Amino acid sequence: MTAPSSSPRGEHAGKPGRRWETELRWTGEQIATDDQPEPRPNRATRRAAARARRNR
Repeated sequence: MTAPSSSPRGEHAGKPGRRWETELRWTGEQIATDDQPEPRPNRATRRAAARARRNR
């Protein structure tokens, strides 16, 4: 059994004659605007806020 190499390996070179074909498509997603309600904080944030209120 050999030890794993500590040096990272580079990317492989592409094959001659091969090209990336890129096509842009719209997925229907839109950027959120400010008129939407703020998301609720997650459980850890709510617990930290409650702990801060208790320890005042």
